Amino acid sequence: MNETAHIQVHVNGEVTEVPAGSTVADLVASRDLKPQQVAVELNRSIVPRAKHSDTTLGAGDRVEIVTMVGGG
Repeated sequence: MNETAHIQVHVNGEVTEVPAGSTVADLVASRDLKPQQVAVELNRSIVPRAKHSDTTLGAGDRVEIVTMVGGG
């Protein structure tokens, strides 16, 4: 059997399972969000967009994803 290990993280207050080794960029993509339209906080620290692909999620991490909405 070739099962991928998963971890649990908290995303916007809800427990979510993601594959172990997932990055912030993977999480944003899995939610069909455009990276240029979101701000991400990981464990109370802002993750710069340039670091989304380099920032690996760990079990129990707390992630807040805020989407930018245009308009007037």
